[in-house]
Amino acid sequence: MSWQVYVDEHLLCDIEGNHLSAAAIIGLDGAVWAKSSTFPQFKPSEIDAILNDFNEPGSLAPTGLHLGGSKYMVIQGESGVVIRGKKGPGGITIKKTGQAILIGIYDEPMTPGQCNLVVERLGDYLIDQGY
Repeated sequence: MSWQVYVDEHLLCDIEGNHLSAAAIIGLDGAVWAKSSTFPQFKPSEIDAILNDFNEPGSLAPTGLHLGGSKYMVIQGESGVVIRGKKGPGGITIKKTGQAILIGIYDEPMTPGQCNLVVERLGDYLIDQGY
C-alpha cells in the first residue's frame, strides 16, 4: 500500500470545489510516510512539539503551533485527538491515529470546517483500519 495515495486522493480531494493547500502523514516516530509537494519543510522539533501536545493537551497554546516556519494560533480541538490552528485566512488541522498524525493545511476559500472534515474523516478511517 502506498501512503502517497492517501495524501493525493483523500487529503487533497476536492470538497465543494476547494482543496487543502498542503498535507502529510507522519509516523509517531517523526518519519514522513507521505506528503504533498507543497508541504512545508519542517524541523523535527516542530513535530515533537505537536506530538507532545497530544500527550499533554494545551502545551502548544501558550507559544502557538509552529510548522515549517509558520506560526498558528491554537484553537479548539479534541484533547489528545485533534489539534486545530488558525493563521490569517487559513489554518491547520492535525489528527492523531494509533500510528501516525495526519496534517492538513488550508487557505481561503477552503473553510476550517472543510479542512477538519477531510483530515478527521481519513484519520477516523485509518483508526478503524488499525493504523
